[in-house]
Amino acid sequence: MIQRPNSELHRRIDSLTLAAAEPGRTLTRIASPAELAIIVPTFNECDNVAQVVEQLDRALAGIAWEVVFVDDHSPDGTADVVRELGRCDPRVRCILRLGRRGLAGACIEGMLATNARWVAVMDADLQHDARLLPRMLRALESGSADIAIGSRYIQGGSVGTFGSGRRLASNLSTAMARRMTAVDVTDPMSGFFMIRQDAFQRLAPQLAAEGFKILFDILASARGALRVAEFPYSFGSRQAGNSKLDLQNTFDFLGLLIAKASRGYVPLRFVSFMFVGLTGVVVHIAALRAGLLSGAPFAHAQAAATLVAMTSNFFLNNAITYRDLRLRGGAALRGLLVFYVICGTGALSNVGVATWLYANEPVWWIAGLAGSVIGAVWNYMMSSQVLWRR
Repeated sequence: MIQRPNSELHRRIDSLTLAAAEPGRTLTRIASPAELAIIVPTFNECDNVAQVVEQLDRALAGIAWEVVFVDDHSPDGTADVVRELGRCDPRVRCILRLGRRGLAGACIEGMLATNARWVAVMDADLQHDARLLPRMLRALESGSADIAIGSRYIQGGSVGTFGSGRRLASNLSTAMARRMTAVDVTDPMSGFFMIRQDAFQRLAPQLAAEGFKILFDILASARGALRVAEFPYSFGSRQAGNSKLDLQNTFDFLGLLIAKASRGYVPLRFVSFMFVGLTGVVVHIAALRAGLLSGAPFAHAQAAATLVAMTSNFFLNNAITYRDLRLRGGAALRGLLVFYVICGTGALSNVGVATWLYANEPVWWIAGLAGSVIGAVWNYMMSSQVLWRR
């Protein structure tokens, strides 16, 4: 007999086993624990989740599976629908996230919450073909691949009913992503894939919880270490609910590209914070020009433009950079006042550092750039620690 380590964990397991073996009690065992878990992130998908379960039931006949719906507190009651399904079918699980938003984070939480050996990710909008899952699973079980991807761009695949604008945006983003993954993958932006659980566990600490392109993050973080198999499928049409693609997703994707290009030294949130800061420059110049045209003295116009730019930056950061930690109502107004203080202190730091550097090394652009970097880092760190914190 193999001697197990005398750990507290094993003592607790043994005590539970003995308790269940007492006269009159029965230790229930699950005959077929799930080998495959399908992670489905949801937000306002109450009309689709039952159909997703039906499709999985048909496609995965003979396979021990479970589906984990990870819901970002949908106001339409998606989590309630999933719980009702779970009461009838124990293969259906729900993770309800409070105060957190984002597809990537939902996928990561769901994938870490299952004991299955293989984990798949698919959308709840019925645009991914569940019939492809058994083929993906066979590729992983055979050991020929570590990750299987449903591709819209490999021969036999299709983007379906994409309009010309979305088709162009998809092609451009896919081309940029392919250059960064170090893997010959036709569809690194796919939201439909399956991966070995142990491979995902190794990569999970490097992944960004923000954003919506989890597959690209996985491939970029692996740096070519994953063996890939691709399977063609045709991207279907959404049956119910609304598409989640918007300007925020564009910010997230560009930020993720920069974060991965920097090998993680530049956080995704910081990139988004800087994008917002650039928009603040435009707002500042426009407000300054408007003030001068109205006849205000330059000092007054500059002060007003600074206030307008800081206000714009606060609300954009609240809506985009920190949308999963968004301040609302009175908290937003208090946050705005604190943001003024943080940015004011950052401006003083900017001027102080730049002045000191210029006095010691009179190269204007180096001093100016260093001051701007110090001010930006200060604003980001204090905003993250004081205003938008978990």
